[in-house]
Amino acid sequence: MGLAIVTATDDEASAWYVRSITKAAAAVGIAGRVEELGVTATESDIRSMLVKLGDDPGVHGIILQTPLPDGVRSERVSVAIAPEKDVDGANPESFGRLATGLRAFAPATAQAVVELLDHHGIDLHGKHAVVVGRSTVVGKPLAHLLLDRHSTVTIAHSRTHGLAEVTSRGDVVVAAVGRARLITADHVGPVAVVVDVGTNPTPGGGLVGDVDPGVTGKAAALSPVPGGVGPVTTALLLRHTVDVAERAGAAVGS
Repeated sequence: MGLAIVTATDDEASAWYVRSITKAAAAVGIAGRVEELGVTATESDIRSMLVKLGDDPGVHGIILQTPLPDGVRSERVSVAIAPEKDVDGANPESFGRLATGLRAFAPATAQAVVELLDHHGIDLHGKHAVVVGRSTVVGKPLAHLLLDRHSTVTIAHSRTHGLAEVTSRGDVVVAAVGRARLITADHVGPVAVVVDVGTNPTPGGGLVGDVDPGVTGKAAALSPVPGGVGPVTTALLLRHTVDVAERAGAAVGS
């Protein structure tokens, strides 16, 4: 089975992430394939590659890595990802199916948040979850996943007036804005479970989250950065690829 990652960037953080995915894929017997199109790639170049991979029977999962070149709009190229191979839920069709309760792969990072909470026995039923961030990669799809788990969901963002007042009412607070240490101890209540999705590079080459470490002295729990949501996201991308391969195998054998 194969997983293809399309890149069109020279961003080092992105390159590191791609290397980590291919390494993890190799460890479980999935052939990782990176299609590097370069920073001069056009929307046409990217779309053509995505269509080619969608037609390739040896490819079971397709990831379009960001960032994309200047002038290339994600929504205009992600539609070219074959929905059945869209293991990271990037095609708008996948999001639409997710929002309406139909079968589709959720964006892996959004799903990773729920998987992480499940793993640690955090009951979401009837709880108030505050998602700080409204991207189509994490915030919006995560809201739907949490609603499916019978949570009451509030979506906030960096421009929300009185953000601390909003987030401090959450039983679960998810920070997914991409702004280093935006969420402080003043933003959370004493029983809150806080999931930090942020991965903000530091001048020294490290990573910090969207949550200030001082939150640990107040919140009930805080996921680490790095080492929290990230590894779960990678595992889900691989699991989704295996799911596609198994479905393809069943179809061929029937």
